[in-house]
Parts: sequence; C-alpha cells; structure tokens
Amino acid sequence: MAFEPPQRLVRALGESVPDADDWVDKLPETARQAVARRELTVERVQVPGGRSSLVVLVRRPDGTPAVLKLAPPRARPESERAALAHWDGRGAVQLLEPFAAEGVLLLERLHPDVSVRSLPEAKALLEAAGALRRLWVPPPEGPVFETVAERTGRQAAAMRGAPAHVAGLVDAALSAREELLSAPPELRLLHGTFRQSKVLAGERSPWLAVGPDPVVGECAFDLARLVRDRVEDLIATPSGAATTRRRIKRLAESLEVDQDRLRGWTLFRAVESGVRALRVGRPKDAELLLEFAGWL
Repeated sequence: MAFEPPQRLVRALGESVPDADDWVDKLPETARQAVARRELTVERVQVPGGRSSLVVLVRRPDGTPAVLKLAPPRARPESERAALAHWDGRGAVQLLEPFAAEGVLLLERLHPDVSVRSLPEAKALLEAAGALRRLWVPPPEGPVFETVAERTGRQAAAMRGAPAHVAGLVDAALSAREELLSAPPELRLLHGTFRQSKVLAGERSPWLAVGPDPVVGECAFDLARLVRDRVEDLIATPSGAATTRRRIKRLAESLEVDQDRLRGWTLFRAVESGVRALRVGRPKDAELLLEFAGWL
C-alpha cells in the first residue's frame, strides 16, 4: 500500500516544521517499515487526518483494530508517549506499545470519524470538559515534560515580533502571562492542545482524549483552548462576545477553575495562535482569533 501523506498534513508541516520536507519524503518508507516490523494489516490512511502526524488504521496480527501514528520530532511524539503511558488509558486513548521506535506510536483504535464536536454545542462542551478533568493528574517525578512557563516563554518571544496593528493585543497577552505566572505554579499533567476534535468516541469509554502535546502546569491553561472552540461560529453571531463570557463562567465553575485565570490564559493563547497564523500566512484564521481575543 502507498502511504501518501494527506495534503492537510503536508501543508501544516510546511508552515511549522523547518525540516518537514525531509521527514515527509521519508514517510512512506518509514510507514512501510513500521507496519512490517509489527506485522500489521493496513486498512487505510486517515483522511483528512491531523496537522502534525500520519494516522493509519491497522489491525494487529490477532485481528485487533489499532492505530499507527507517525510524527516528526518537532511534534514531540516521545512526550506524547510518556503522557499516554502515565494516564494508562484513564481518560485518554490507550498506548498499546510503551516502548517503540522513535516517532512511532501504536494506539488503541477509537472511532476516528466521531468526535465530541459532532454533538450539539452545549452537550459537546460538557462532554469535552468531563474528559479533560480525568487527565489532570499529578505528573511523574522528574523533568519529563515541558512546563507551562517554558512553553509560553518560547511563544512570548515569538509574539514580540508581531505586526504593529496587533501590538495592543500582544501587550495585553504578555502582561496577562506575566501576572498568571507570578503565582506559585499548580503542577498537573495537562493535555496541552485540548479541544473538541481531540475527544473521540470509544468502546471502553464513551469519550477519550487523543493527540496530546503534554505540558505541566495549571488546569486553567489547558481549559483555555476549549473556550474558543468553534470560534468561527462565535464570530458569526451578534452575541458571540456574550456567549464567550458565559462559556468562561460555565467552564470555570464546572471544573473548579478560577474564572479570571481562565480568562487570562484564554487571552494569551488566542493572541499567540492569531499571531502565529499571521506569521505563516493564514490571515483569515488570524482575523478570527484576534477578534475573539479582543472580546476578552
């Protein structure tokens, strides 16, 4: 079978990964070797797939359905492996092969085409928040994962070169980050890139999280990305700003997170994503994100 990477993956890696062309060129052979080594039967490549990895639906030698995931080093697949091993299936997809070749993950098969995002908005937020809560556990001992301070420090440095017309929002986001990090850090293992599309239907549990980019820090940081889910719908409605404020209040109360801290991290993460979208040539995405940030 030809392991052609989906165009969505090729475009996304071209925007964010300096050595993406080399990794993509080698990907078909890497996938073939990973399949042969595990004696897997390939069903299909998941399309459109994700923005940072190739996902292949396979069956193990005993017929058990599984997922083979291949990701470049920039996507931190070994960090994902460590987080999934630590969660051990509690709230997240089960890692089937704890120790394997670098950049290759063999995972429990969920329902790849059925995410929480398929539910009505209010129900989707409720189910997604419930899935996220189960992931917030104490991290393993030692410096296994990047911290929120470290990750947002890199992001803050990149934001300082933003165009002048977004300088006000960037200043507000950077100020919010400094204030948020001034308090003693809460230490929980976080998903890192959580949103509705990262929660898939499963057999052993109704909803399980996939695709973490794990980080250690406070829960409000993890929840912030969920606040802006379906941002295009929020922007399209006259009540978008009011809906966002209600969403922050509802999520903060349901997950026992400080509302002001959730608002602060939502601002920082929206501005950071908007500035990054500008930098890689996605002006429409940037416009949505920065308008959303202006409501905060």
